[in-house]
Amino acid sequence: HSLRKRYGDVVALDEVDLRVEAGSILGLLGPNGAGKTTAVRILTTLLTPDGGTARVAGFDVVKDAGKLRARIGLAGQYAAVDENLSGFENLEMFGRLYHLGRRVSRDRAHELLADFDLTDAGERLVRTYSGGMRRRLDLAGALVARPPVLFLDEPTTGLDLTSRLTLWDGIKALVSRGTRVLLTTQYLDEADHLSDRIAVIDHGRLIAEGAPDELKAQVGGDRLDIRLEDPSRCEEALTTLRPLAEGGASVDDGMLQLPLRERRGAIAEAVRRLDEAGV
Repeated sequence: HSLRKRYGDVVALDEVDLRVEAGSILGLLGPNGAGKTTAVRILTTLLTPDGGTARVAGFDVVKDAGKLRARIGLAGQYAAVDENLSGFENLEMFGRLYHLGRRVSRDRAHELLADFDLTDAGERLVRTYSGGMRRRLDLAGALVARPPVLFLDEPTTGLDLTSRLTLWDGIKALVSRGTRVLLTTQYLDEADHLSDRIAVIDHGRLIAEGAPDELKAQVGGDRLDIRLEDPSRCEEALTTLRPLAEGGASVDDGMLQLPLRERRGAIAEAVRRLDEAGV
């Protein structure tokens, strides 16, 4: 509530309010320097706010910092893993640092390697891992103590598409088991795909918040563009497809442009209607 943080003349956070429900993902979206990482660092006890209050998992981030750290997981922008240890040794070490004991730490390491499809690489040194494998190991490390709250600070930056999709699946599986997640990202598609709600932050201020579909509707929603093999039939096609459009359907340089009334199934429905019309 009303979080504030300033670095000299630079206002990093300016009266920011955030709330994340259990079993949900809040996507914190914004450009570099918007204040996303500053918010995460405050909520994970790594920075002290200049003003406002914050409670995570029932604990005050300033007064109860020590207790809170045992209840949260954090995967930052860079994989915090030891390259000179194996994947298994990294996870076992995290368990020991959480005071889980040797046996529980070893069992948990094997379990997480399996969850993140790293079992075959578990005994290899991390310096031989690809970027995507390191990010998955880093996320696994944040989950060793089964935290009820997980912070992901731009977790897929620099990853290829396949690695991003694999990580997305892992994040969604966590949320299905009740974990609440605060996810910072610069990728619109990532926020749209993963988040139950999105908060947009810029220059330290919260400028928009809502469900992904609500926010997209405010700025025009989705648009379907179709190019025909026979441009002379554009007007005929436009008449056929106009019932799918949310007003403003048009033709521009041989391209049909339809602001969509309903995103789900729109492409299949458009193709069906054009087929029936012989276009």
